This record gives sequence, structure tokens and C-alpha cells, in this order.
Amino acid sequence: MPTVLQLRHVCLCLAACLAAAAQVAAQEESLPALEFSFSNPGARSMGFGGAFVALADDATAAVANPAGLVQLVEPEISLEGRYWDYSTPNVEGGRIFGPPTGEGLDVSPGLRVGESSQQLSGLSFLSLVHSARRWSLAFYRHQLANYEYYGETGALFAGPWPGFPGSRARSWDLRKAIDLEIVSYGITGAYRVTEKLSLGVGVSYFDGSMEALTESFAPYASDEPTDFEFYHAESLFAPELLVQYMAVDLDDSDLVGLVGILLRLTESWSLGGVIREGPHLASVSEVRAGPVHDSHSAGELLQFGSGEVEFPDVFGVGASFRSRDGRVTIGFEWDRVTYSDILESTGAPPEFELDDGNEWRLGGEYAFLDSRPIVALRLGAWLDPAHRIGYSGGDYVAQAVLDAGSGELHLAGGLGIAFKRFQIDLGIDVSDPVNTASISAIYSF
Repeated sequence: MPTVLQLRHVCLCLAACLAAAAQVAAQEESLPALEFSFSNPGARSMGFGGAFVALADDATAAVANPAGLVQLVEPEISLEGRYWDYSTPNVEGGRIFGPPTGEGLDVSPGLRVGESSQQLSGLSFLSLVHSARRWSLAFYRHQLANYEYYGETGALFAGPWPGFPGSRARSWDLRKAIDLEIVSYGITGAYRVTEKLSLGVGVSYFDGSMEALTESFAPYASDEPTDFEFYHAESLFAPELLVQYMAVDLDDSDLVGLVGILLRLTESWSLGGVIREGPHLASVSEVRAGPVHDSHSAGELLQFGSGEVEFPDVFGVGASFRSRDGRVTIGFEWDRVTYSDILESTGAPPEFELDDGNEWRLGGEYAFLDSRPIVALRLGAWLDPAHRIGYSGGDYVAQAVLDAGSGELHLAGGLGIAFKRFQIDLGIDVSDPVNTASISAIYSF
């Protein structure tokens, strides 16, 4: 198809904490960064903006900070369900560079960016904790990722190039879909070394699966389109116009570790820390020709790749304050997420960039201790660092569709109702890319 812009393709398949495998082929397409949750589980923690590593005083400590499990004086079972509303940016078309001609579909002075909207729900956390005088043991299930994406890009124009006043280009139309789920099953234990110091350690079995498909379509059937076809042809995404497609499949598991520490400085102040190792999961990809490929027959294998995707590690430290009367609780947490592991593990070229990120979390709770049942109100906020994959090379289309973006501020709130042995919590976390709602229950016996 000599009139179609022939460009390098980068398929960024996974992204732990938000992206993952980078595969390079000979076409122009791109999958967005994926949404991973490195926030601590539980609706109560959500109300704190995720600042829970130095509190860790319920069954969700099995993941948040296993050292905190020794604070539980009775066995507990915890259950959480979450609802996710994703709004993932997607380049829908427009102008990569150059002024629009005003003909047909070529009317946008710049890129047109829309959103892929997906709503999902499911069981996000389940744990059982057994407590003794100096030690505790927890078994849990935790959902690291539950994400879907679908997007289309059509009528993407460029030109003229400097020094070539008549030059122009129209890219292939793109259709992209992702379905990703990662769940961990683990066991963690904690031991009270002294009255002020406790340590925790655990292992997690991660089970990950992903199916990603990126398809490239010719916008018109002719090899040498007329001006009318070039500017006016609608994006049909018809099977008979398929140029080529790339399919990425991940279905693997891994066993990793986590450790935690909790130090009670005074009656009111505590410090906490946690290290959670990310899993390494194998993936395979293939690129095949479609019926209108200019040099290969339909279904012919053009490229095959396999490798291991290293998901990010998380290093978290924090502090908490609880007033002497127990009514006011404040938590702070800093998490370092090693997003760069994703690209380094896949051997992506240096022009593709994904830096490590810092998550800053702050939240507070006020408990009405005189009420029966006890009611607690929570507010929190946290900064989610930019973690989309960026591009700094000379491919101007890759520069347009691979935007590293910027950090996102999340605002959170929550409500807790505590009875003698039963507690129910509600939490909400809102931001531009994703809104999350949570309901969790804890039963002590």
C-alpha cells in the first residue's frame, strides 16, 4: 500500500503498575499503559488514600505490611469487593503535524484524543488471620490488576514535510483491545520481637493472564487512492481491509516474596516499611499478515517473539499518628515503584522511556467513639506518578501516540461502622483515569 504511511510499531503489552512487555514490529500501532493497583487493599485503607503501611491494624495488613498482623488480638476474616470505572486516553485521529486541508476528514488542527470507558467489578481481597500472643499467620487472595481496554484510531494525517510542499501521508487505521487480570495468593507471618518492634515475611503466588490484539486496516481498497478517497474515506475496520495484526498472550505464574517492619516509637507514633517483589511472567507475541498486505499472503507469520516481563517491585515506608483518646488517626506513606523494570526486562530500545515513580499518600480518620456502633469518617489523597510509556526518538507518529503523560492526583474518602465483632467499611477513590469504589467487611471471632 504505497500511499499508506509505513511506520515502526511498538506494542507495549503489559505494564505492571501499568505497562509491561515491549515488542517491536514493522507497522504503526500502540497499546496504552495498563492500569495496575499498588494501593493497599481494603476500603478502610482506601479512605486513608492508601496510607496504611504504618497502621496495618486489620486483616489487610497481610499485604499492606505483614508486620502489623501481630496487632490483631483475635482471629479475623476480611472480604472486599471493588468497582472500577476506567477512562483510558486514546488517540482517535486528527493531525500529527502540518495544517489540515479542510477536505473530508482532514479538518482537525491537531490530534483528537478520546477515552476508552470500561466498568468492571469483582472480589479484590480475601484473607484469614490467626493470632497468638507473639505471632500471627495470614492467608489471602489479592487482585493486582483487573483491566480492559478497547480503542480505535482512524483518519490520522501528516504532512507536508519541510521542503516537500506536496507531500502527505495517512496512516493505517488501528483497532486495539486488551483484557488483563492478575491475582495473587499468599501466606504471611509476623512475629513480635519486642513490645515496640515486629517483623513480617510472606510469599505470594501470582497468576497472570492477558490477551492483547492490535489490528491495522487500510482506509481504502485501492493501492493508489484518488484525492477524494484519501481525504474522505471513512474508517471501516472491515476484515477485507486488514493489513496485519499483532496478538500478545500472557498466561503464567510466579512465586515472589514480601517483608515488612513495624516500629512503635511512642503510644501515638509508629513507623512502618514494606518491600513487595513483583512477579516475572512469560509472554509470547506474533504478527501475521492480513488479506491486503503488500508483500505477504493472508495469515502468513511475519514475526514471533517470546520473553519474560518483570513487573515492578514496591518499596514503601510511612508514619502514623493516633491521638491519646483514639479519636484521630493520621497516616503518611511514600511508595517507590520500579516501573523501569518493565522496559528493561523486555529489552526495549532506549528511545522508549518509563521511569520509576514515587507515590505520596496522606489520609486521616475521625472516630465517634461515643456512638454505638462506632462510626468513623475518613479523607485522603495520593499522587499517582506518570507511568505511561513515552518515546523520545525520531519517529514522529510514535511521539504523537506514546505520550508519557503526567502524574494524577487521587482524592479519597470513606466511612466505617464498627460493632463488637463486625466492621463494615466503604471507600471511594476518584481521579481522571479511574474511579474506584470499595466495600469491605471484617469479622473477628
